[in-house]
Amino acid sequence: MVENLKALYRYRALISALVVRHLSSRYRGSILGFLWSILNPLFLMLVYTLVFRYYMRFDQPNYAIFLFVGLLPWLWFASALQEATSSIAGSGHLITKSMFPAHVLPLVSILVNFVNFLLSLPLLFIFMLFSGLTFHWTLLLLPLVLFLQLIFLYGASLALSSLNVYFRDVQHLLGNILTFVFFLCPIIYPPEAVPAKLKFTLVLNPLAAMTTFYHDLILEGKLPPLNTVVYVCAWIGMLLIIGHLIYERYKESFAEAL
Repeated sequence: MVENLKALYRYRALISALVVRHLSSRYRGSILGFLWSILNPLFLMLVYTLVFRYYMRFDQPNYAIFLFVGLLPWLWFASALQEATSSIAGSGHLITKSMFPAHVLPLVSILVNFVNFLLSLPLLFIFMLFSGLTFHWTLLLLPLVLFLQLIFLYGASLALSSLNVYFRDVQHLLGNILTFVFFLCPIIYPPEAVPAKLKFTLVLNPLAAMTTFYHDLILEGKLPPLNTVVYVCAWIGMLLIIGHLIYERYKESFAEAL
């Protein structure tokens, strides 16, 4: 596992080139281009705000901003995981070349969507500024949470992308699972809205914990509980190990399967 992680650093030039190529091809032929990385989450935020704040009368101060804080990292997570899961299976022309490092492909998908996330982030801060919200010192810790999410994504996508080479149902099943998990995270509702008998769904869900990290650091100006941080880190470590084991188990026959 350590060798694979070191290899990512050695292949940093290749990873950068692939990220640039993917970003260029994604918006090629589009008039608005990279603006879509901002407009897509903005439109989604407006729809959710309209439905849950006004139609369903969901009472939450600065609901649109609360929603945006949780929605932006979720969109990064969901889109990155789906694209990363099909990254190896969809790159047969690269995998069949001798010695191509297949484990960089999930990371490329994650980083491509991370760039889209970063392009949308200033919009959140502009909304906060015009709403008169306080910019807390805890914002300085935001890169740490982003790094945790990136590593979480890499561990999960390494496992899923390896399995998807042989079982293409994985990529189709994943979309349904992500829809279910979305509603288990406090993105469109605050944790306080969850009934006491169902609180365990937030406690056991590492993605719910990471969503709360964003709310704590950006909106509340407080540090996440240490035990929750340790729990999330334990999940990350487990996913990295599982992802590495599955990748090592199947990587030698990727070219043959593709």
